[in-house]
Amino acid sequence: MAALNDFSTFDLYSDDSLIFIIDEQEKLVPALLNGQAAVERTALLLQAAAELQIPVIKTEQYPKGLGETVEPIKSLCAKVDTACYEKLDFNAISNEIRTKLRLSGRQRILITGGEAHICVLQTVRALLKQGYFVFVAADAIASRHQFDYDIALKQMRDMGAVITTTETVIYDWLKQAGTPAFKHLVKLIK
Repeated sequence: MAALNDFSTFDLYSDDSLIFIIDEQEKLVPALLNGQAAVERTALLLQAAAELQIPVIKTEQYPKGLGETVEPIKSLCAKVDTACYEKLDFNAISNEIRTKLRLSGRQRILITGGEAHICVLQTVRALLKQGYFVFVAADAIASRHQFDYDIALKQMRDMGAVITTTETVIYDWLKQAGTPAFKHLVKLIK
């Protein structure tokens, strides 16, 4: 009998996950194709994070020029364990964030935000190099142009990231029906 493949890198567990929100900001989101839809999906993930006690890291690229994090993400982040960082580099993994990730003990990093082909891609690559299991919620990231978005998803998949969706992630975190968390979150999903 042939050995079974190890699919453990594709498993998501709420107690080993961290949401990493990249640059969902006031002047950036309106310029992105499906930017508002990405915000709505990120907001749903944050509601799940609040229910399941999943920590969050959030970045803002040059907020003086691109504005603050958009609502409802900004308000929802206030309801969960969120660490916020300003940045200028496209790769969001600064020394400070690297330390925060290490101290969190979480190995499964879920990425949302923009732009898919710039900051998201460079951050995913950095996280993979550091040995994290990286999941990209394809419906919670965006770019200005469809072609850039499509190529970025392919690149991230080729590098080893798991490309998934918001709903898939939430059900993966929940694992089963009938729990109080399921009963609360299923109302938000449906």
